[in-house]
Amino acid sequence: MPGSEALLVDLYELTMADAYRRQGLAERPATFSLFVRELPPGRSCLVAAGIDDVLDWLERLSFGPEEIAGLERLGLLSRELLELLAGLRFTGTVRAVPEGTIVFPNEPILEVDAPILQAQLAETYLLNQITLQTALATTAARCREAAAGRAVVDFALRRTPGTDAGMKLARVAGLVGLAGTSNVAGALRYGLPASGTMAHSFVQAFANETDAFRAYAALFGPRTVLLVDTYDTRQGVEHAITVAREARARGVELAGIRIDSGDLGALARAAREALDAAGFPNLQIVVSGGLDEHAIARLVASGAPIDAFGVGASLALPREAPSLDTAYKLVEIDGRPVRKTSPGKESWPGRKQVWRARDWSEDVLALASEPPPGAGHVPLLVEVMRDGRRTEAGRRTLAEARAHFASQWAELPAALRRLDGAGKHPVRISPALAAAARALAAARDA
Repeated sequence: MPGSEALLVDLYELTMADAYRRQGLAERPATFSLFVRELPPGRSCLVAAGIDDVLDWLERLSFGPEEIAGLERLGLLSRELLELLAGLRFTGTVRAVPEGTIVFPNEPILEVDAPILQAQLAETYLLNQITLQTALATTAARCREAAAGRAVVDFALRRTPGTDAGMKLARVAGLVGLAGTSNVAGALRYGLPASGTMAHSFVQAFANETDAFRAYAALFGPRTVLLVDTYDTRQGVEHAITVAREARARGVELAGIRIDSGDLGALARAAREALDAAGFPNLQIVVSGGLDEHAIARLVASGAPIDAFGVGASLALPREAPSLDTAYKLVEIDGRPVRKTSPGKESWPGRKQVWRARDWSEDVLALASEPPPGAGHVPLLVEVMRDGRRTEAGRRTLAEARAHFASQWAELPAALRRLDGAGKHPVRISPALAAAARALAAARDA
């Protein structure tokens, strides 16, 4: 596996794998469920993401000679386990919601059916990818919602906690339908529009702002977006108008201006007034600088004439929800349902299905063996991997996932799209699942 990705596991998963082997449990069939325990503040729902990367990792999981040699140097694992890992491949089944699905607390985003040693080894990577990408996708979707039809662009690569997170952000930005990304590698890998403008340093490199604008416009022509707030924003707008007139005389219409500081609403209004008066009503105004979904919503509500928002730090590390309370728990072993009952960290037993009412009146968390709770309910978990290989359902493209998200978000009740998290969606526990949990409690207390 390139880059020793097979070693992206927690040490305890390897030591447990050795213990499972020693106890003769390694091949016991098991089911693990990955879910979010509770929503972060200000959230009414989540956008499931990261499943494609999880399936890719599971398909490629193997321990080559270099990985085995590295594990041997730790001096913590038995020779027998190292020999077992040298021939290991993932052979299990994964059932998951399609990427872009709206999910709620305690609903499995995915479940893994596999020999317990294999399923246990996957825990850290699965949690890492699903936690990060679901948190990022949810925030990106909220920014898109706040923009009310205006473009939102990912400007966050320089702020993400590492370039890998920046690549994941570019991917989920595409998943939830952001207009583009400034991340060139992300744009190329995921087929997204690359979007970016000039920097303050370019303006400062010239003797005056107008000459900087002229040089930039001469190179980029109709794609030119001029950054007007390096010195005085209102003067910057006037200098942009001068250069836009010169370009028009050459038969070229510039694309827009960007404001990156100050009172963005007031400055956008002043800029719009000046641009319109100068005969440039189609020259767009892009704003950036410290924006999050709440700031975007306030600007939109104020009627500020803004055409697009560039969002950086709050996409890179969402302030309200920098992470999620995700869990990956054993729920069945050898066909026997099990559950964790620690206060505040309970899990529901057994292999499960989530049924959603078509009218979004409820979700029902049920055992996988149960029939639908009603004619108007559809199942969310589908088989995306079987015998260690993706099924057709597990081969959806990013464009297909984007279309699925768009349909989900369009159907989502308005109360659940609110930015204050006040909307609540009912998730009902099926009678059979509740009975299974009670039976386990009774058996434990007997």
